[in-house]
Amino acid sequence: MSEFSHYEADQSALYSGEHHQDANSAESKAKVKKIWMVTGILSVVTIVEVVLGLYGYSVGMPKWLINTFFIALTMFKAGYIVKVFMHLGDEIKNMILTILIPLTLFIWFIIAFLMDGAFWLHINHYFGIK
Repeated sequence: MSEFSHYEADQSALYSGEHHQDANSAESKAKVKKIWMVTGILSVVTIVEVVLGLYGYSVGMPKWLINTFFIALTMFKAGYIVKVFMHLGDEIKNMILTILIPLTLFIWFIIAFLMDGAFWLHINHYFGIK
């Protein structure tokens, strides 16, 4: 029986306050500790991105390397946010794949159309096709 099965019939019980726990309990302290850990990880990644953006070019890093770092850090943050705040990390593997495979295909779809458009603009500019 699931933890919230007694709420399924009467959802007003969700808002009654009866399901809240003691703030000093071990479970509450563990949740607060997890929230601080998530905040710390996302803060560190954001600080690295800001420092990289402000000082990356001035220390002579190539643009492609800076862009690669930004893409990797952004993907990490997005994945971590989806895992923690959207609770995808708690799901079974098949559910995760059901969400991530179409998302990956959609990203590929966008990149393919952008590349096709860029190629068409290049050909149009080179041959003067109107």
